[in-house]
Amino acid sequence: MAHGRIVSIAAAAILVAAGMAAWTGCSREEDPLAPTVTGPGKDGWDLKSMEPTPQLEAGALSIVRNDGDAPPSGLVTVDNLTFWPYTGASFSGEPVDPINLLLCGQADPVRVRAALLALDGDRTAFGLPDAWPFNATWTDCIGGAVQTTYAAGPDGWVGSVVQLMLGAYDPVRFHLRLFHTGVADGTGGEWTLGGAHFEVRIPGTADHQVLSWEIAQQIVVADLMRSGLLGGATPVLPSGTINAAPSFRAIPAVIYNGLPPELIALIGGPPPPVAADVPLSSDGEATILNLTGQAPLVPGTWAQSVDLSYGQVVPKPFCSAGPEDYLLVAGPITFNLTVTLSQRGEYSYHSDYLGELTATPVDITSGQPVPAGDPYAARVTGHSAGSLRADWGQVWSVDKKLTRPGAGPELLYEWLQALDRGPKKYSALTRCVDDDLAL
Repeated sequence: MAHGRIVSIAAAAILVAAGMAAWTGCSREEDPLAPTVTGPGKDGWDLKSMEPTPQLEAGALSIVRNDGDAPPSGLVTVDNLTFWPYTGASFSGEPVDPINLLLCGQADPVRVRAALLALDGDRTAFGLPDAWPFNATWTDCIGGAVQTTYAAGPDGWVGSVVQLMLGAYDPVRFHLRLFHTGVADGTGGEWTLGGAHFEVRIPGTADHQVLSWEIAQQIVVADLMRSGLLGGATPVLPSGTINAAPSFRAIPAVIYNGLPPELIALIGGPPPPVAADVPLSSDGEATILNLTGQAPLVPGTWAQSVDLSYGQVVPKPFCSAGPEDYLLVAGPITFNLTVTLSQRGEYSYHSDYLGELTATPVDITSGQPVPAGDPYAARVTGHSAGSLRADWGQVWSVDKKLTRPGAGPELLYEWLQALDRGPKKYSALTRCVDDDLAL
């Protein structure tokens, strides 16, 4: 089943390999989760408890909290595993990506990472070309946002501590998030949930657009088959329908119409230009993979850094006055990632990003962006860290966007914490120019 589906993408993959190169367009081992700063912050946010102070909360335009104390709606059951077949950005139960991989047996995410990192890039046996990105090797994923999902068991809500990519941040990559559930599978192993997608960096931004769930799922299945670790009477099985089909989410028309023909051929999309957003195909099924072997762990520290430049007209991301409120955003942004695997097999990571940008209001009503105000400073920063061992996992992330238009500062602050067998918290604060906060 899996092998046939993978071969079906090979012809389009060859086109992508030929065409993408020309396109210009998504150790702190002892205490990896300790914040680098504590105590009250000058913006009215307590950096130790990650809660807004009374001063800030009293005048804030919007504060959203959800604490992960209840499961989301729409749980499904496969075998003995009851789980939410989606990922989220918080604990609200709002789906972001589909879960399309169910790993059981020797499926600890750190061991799965070891198995994928140990592979070479030769996928020609599956009909894929010996050309980038289809001959790339897996690495730890830089710039991947922390996501959440839920499994009925000792941990409940969990976060994506282990993230991997095949390709590069720019222009395209396969992106895999792995979630350690702590739920026994009845054979001596545990279940791991996986969400995989194929994505492209949106030119002029640091953001990615998902192009396919199915192709990424097939690539992961092929590589775990290549690992030699699958076994048992049924090493690969379909789950049956567990999430949205025949599609989930969509590619905005404005992005789709700018894709190179090779990518459109790969995902099997309609010929451009299109007037409406293009649905992202999904068969609604996950692939169940039974890992009966383990790859050896290789201790070490790995570091990456990516420098990008913004230069794009985008909808105002927060404090928007309406659907025609757009900004021209320009300037550099840097992403950093450090991953450590200890001699004891304990995995930890720390990532951060910083962008010192300029935002210029633009009028798009004529069809062409025209400056509609003075440029102002925009600073985006973020940190996340996580750790995972056989019996314990935890992850947190903090993202802050601060702008200074003429009327006063605007702020978006998001904080997420997911601990195995511990508190799960999400808070988001939005402060707009109508409020009187001096930063």
